[in-house]
Amino acid sequence: MTAPVYLVDASIYIFQAHFSPHQQVWSRRSEDRSAFTGFARFLLRFLQTTKPEKLALAFDESLFTGFRHQLYADYKSNRVLPDENLALQLSACARLCGVLGLAAYGSHHYEADDIIGTLSTCVAREQNAPVVIVTRDKDLSQLLQRDEDYLWDFTGGLRRYRQDIFQQYGIWPEQFPCFLGLTGDSIDCIPGVPGIGPVAARHLLQHFNDLDGLFPQLDAVPALGFRGARRCRDLLALHQEQALLSRKLATIVSCDDASERFVVADSDALRAGIIDGSAFAALLDEMALADGDVQRLQTMLHALLKKQAA
Repeated sequence: MTAPVYLVDASIYIFQAHFSPHQQVWSRRSEDRSAFTGFARFLLRFLQTTKPEKLALAFDESLFTGFRHQLYADYKSNRVLPDENLALQLSACARLCGVLGLAAYGSHHYEADDIIGTLSTCVAREQNAPVVIVTRDKDLSQLLQRDEDYLWDFTGGLRRYRQDIFQQYGIWPEQFPCFLGLTGDSIDCIPGVPGIGPVAARHLLQHFNDLDGLFPQLDAVPALGFRGARRCRDLLALHQEQALLSRKLATIVSCDDASERFVVADSDALRAGIIDGSAFAALLDEMALADGDVQRLQTMLHALLKKQAA
């Protein structure tokens, strides 16, 4: 088997740095640069640790413009658009990827999860490399279709394979959209079925496997014997349409629209390229980072280049 292909959920690590009280970084002009600097540190550490042959980073650029908002107007309605400074940092993070010779993708119609889903399908189709999804988001576990694929919370040092997901949640990765279709997801404003929680959802999916098997057999639900099973049947009958919509919102899609840049012919499009040291220095200068932060990032870059050359 060939080297893993790494698919990085970039936005999670950017916002982790942006909101962290432990990573506050200010520019020479007293502007917040925590998101950019934290992401740069993460990415340089990651590259030095993995020395990837193939890697892609996915960015969320579809807030309030994605296809899910057309399906359900309240989807992620609890989010706000980035202010001018954060938008500048997000743009700089995407440019940093290019400077480091890495493929980076965003879309106004598809979310980062869909970009990762599309690329993972492409890699799996070639059947010769594990897919490593670098994220802290459990929802991406639904993409773990093969035993060799895994989620990697790089900063937390945690790897989770299909069996780990089952042991933790009591359902298989591919059942996650149905699970969220039942329980909903307050983080993304997915409604689910009011009154059905994780325990009931797990019982239902362990017995019926998915919503397509569940709804034609609602009369069998009370006999399952878990607490609240009879009431659960009534809730499902009342909210069937909402459950199916919630499943659709929670399902990561594999896109085949050739007009989207992330729809690539094969994984060679994700091959890591040459690092542009001069462009790296210019980007740090453009972000007006303080001398100490510039020195730390340059030291990390030099260590990466030295390891690559070894």
